[in-house]
Amino acid sequence: MGSYIDINSHDGKRFRAYHAAPAQGSGPGIVLLQEIFGINGYMRAMADRFAEEGYVALVPDLFWRMRPGVELGYGEADFNEALGLNEALDIDLAVRDIGATLDALRALPMQAGKVGAIGYCLGGKLAMLAAARLELDCAVSYYGVGLDAYVDEIPSIRCPMLFHFAGNDAFCPPATRETLLAAFAANPKLEAHVYPGCDHAFATPERPHYDKPAATMAYSRTVSLLRRTLGPIHDLNALWERHCYYEFATRDVDAVMPTMVAEPYVNHVPTMTGGVGHDELKRFYRYHFVDANPADTRLIPLSRTIGADRIVDEFVFCATHDREIDWLLPGLAPTGKYFEVPMLAVVCFRGDKLYNEHIYWDQASVLVQIGVLDPTGLPVAGIQTAKKMIDETLPSNTLMRNWPSSVDKPN
Repeated sequence: MGSYIDINSHDGKRFRAYHAAPAQGSGPGIVLLQEIFGINGYMRAMADRFAEEGYVALVPDLFWRMRPGVELGYGEADFNEALGLNEALDIDLAVRDIGATLDALRALPMQAGKVGAIGYCLGGKLAMLAAARLELDCAVSYYGVGLDAYVDEIPSIRCPMLFHFAGNDAFCPPATRETLLAAFAANPKLEAHVYPGCDHAFATPERPHYDKPAATMAYSRTVSLLRRTLGPIHDLNALWERHCYYEFATRDVDAVMPTMVAEPYVNHVPTMTGGVGHDELKRFYRYHFVDANPADTRLIPLSRTIGADRIVDEFVFCATHDREIDWLLPGLAPTGKYFEVPMLAVVCFRGDKLYNEHIYWDQASVLVQIGVLDPTGLPVAGIQTAKKMIDETLPSNTLMRNWPSSVDKPN
């Protein structure tokens, strides 16, 4: 998605930076600070992702004074080479080069408003130093190495900053981490999260310690900080409403797809139906979802929680099983039975487009209601699950055989 531009250093030289811009043409700025492997595929992919979020991203070549254009992988030979470059790096000069990158970013005509910095590994350390020494509006450090050597600079951080620590990171053992957390506690602008069971580089898909749940959580927290400090703020409620309108009201697949990113995915968790990527998802919507929904489909909204990058929607799905519903009841011929089931949709956005949907419901309740599962002797309820979601005064614990045994016991 991006390209390279040249940046003027403070000492009259020039170095490269990878540049990615948002589709809408302008936005706040982010400087992404590399791991010890240079501007490799991972750093370019992250710049492209943040551009998709609405940011103008620059990834400066921080090894240029030693060897311009370093791009290493994660094999043993490349790792050893990267360690050598890291050892030889002049940290103070690197921070000054980050300052030059910030100047270049602010000078770009497409950069609008505030600027932040996000760094990984070596870049995590440099992000902290940039926040302490340079003018930034926010900063994020992913498993920064050697932060304890600069603990005396923590009070100088004047912008909101977020730190992500791996619980099992040998480069930042527990005693070191606790020292840092204690120092952070004295600065109200700082926030830190520890990801138990994770190791260094847990956010890099190509690394052996990649942990997708932790990486997803860390990314969401990062975007939350960016939104509240840099913007842009999108009306996620309106975006979700428009997407659902095309799905359920007009049933227009060609209108649904433009509400999503270029490569979205949907997963209906109980049945594992949906699709990954534009083409598979469009096929799913066109032939197995939009027109597979019963004629009397109705959604009863119960609650909606809107975050920085996602919506959690709670609703009751009501319909008559008048056709084979591929996504909900795959392989089951129509029974003509009416059913109601509580559903939960967790919808993630990138910028002003939907990125993914995770949809949950109690499949056993649906099967009971359409008459293909006998609930006798099973802890399974039918339409009562939906009725009680709407009216909490309906009886609780009706499936608990032992519930009456505690009626006279002290609370």
